[in-house]
Amino acid sequence: QVQLVESGGGLVQPGGSLRLSCAASGSIFTIYDMGWYRQAPGKPRDLVALISSDNNANYADSVKGRFTISGDNAKKSVYLQMNSLKPEDTAVYYCKAAIRTFLPGRRDYWGQGTQVTVSS
Repeated sequence: QVQLVESGGGLVQPGGSLRLSCAASGSIFTIYDMGWYRQAPGKPRDLVALISSDNNANYADSVKGRFTISGDNAKKSVYLQMNSLKPEDTAVYYCKAAIRTFLPGRRDYWGQGTQVTVSS
C-alpha cells in the first residue's frame, strides 16, 4: 500500500503565495517521479509541474516563472512553491507519484487533492 498525503492549500488573494507539500509513505521501493496536477470545475486534470528522481523539472507553460517544484528523496516528498498567484490558478491540486513497490512493475499513485482558491 502506498499513500500520498497533501497539505498547504487554501484561500489567497491574487498576487499572493502558497506552498503545497506532499509526502509518500508505504511499501515503496523506488520513486521515479513526483509532481502536481490540477483540475478546475468542468475542466480536465492537467499537469502543473513534475520532478524526476534526478531532479529534472518540467512545468506547464502557464506556471513557468511563477511556480517552483522541489523534491526531497530522503523524505519521499515533493513541494510546490506558488508565487504571483492568479484567479485562473484556482483548482484542486493533486499530488502524483510514479512508484514501484516491492512487487514488480510501476504505477501512478494519487493524493486526495487540496483546494487552492485565488480570489480577492
